[in-house]
Amino acid sequence: MSMPTKPFLVAGAMLAIAGCAHKEPVTGTSVEGGARAVATLATATGTPAGRATVTEVAGGLRYTIEVEGLPAGTHGAHVHTVGRCDAPDFASAGGHWNPTAAKHGSMNPAGPHEGDLPNLIIGTDGRGTLGATVAGGTLAGLLDVDGAAMMVHAGADDLMTDPSGNSGGRIACGVFRPA
Repeated sequence: MSMPTKPFLVAGAMLAIAGCAHKEPVTGTSVEGGARAVATLATATGTPAGRATVTEVAGGLRYTIEVEGLPAGTHGAHVHTVGRCDAPDFASAGGHWNPTAAKHGSMNPAGPHEGDLPNLIIGTDGRGTLGATVAGGTLAGLLDVDGAAMMVHAGADDLMTDPSGNSGGRIACGVFRPA
């Protein structure tokens, strides 16, 4: 090997090693000490309907929703911008959490926003679970001065129509509280 080639090989090897040492974590991977918040879900009559947990992960937020006692079928599940769940229609929770002013839905070319989650499937026993990671959000942004709420809607989200995916009325709601 000639002398001029050797320094370039050494420099290239050093850059390759340095690149491995500073690798960014993959979005959705656990973050040590990641903050959490929990929302206890209830229907408009106050009947318990499950809970939602949000955890900070690398590059975003991880949502886990467990529901019970709700109608079987496919239901829209969204994070709403205000931490209030006043019956009977939960309108006090405002619209979907959307700090980047994107359009609604993962199938919308101008979406999705941080409040969009996949549909929640509830079985004939009234139970359903959903786990989803949403890139870009932070727990500090979610739990801003007016908080945030987890909402389950009466119908399926079409994942495209702005502002709510035609997912129907609000049937269960819970306010996120730091855990």
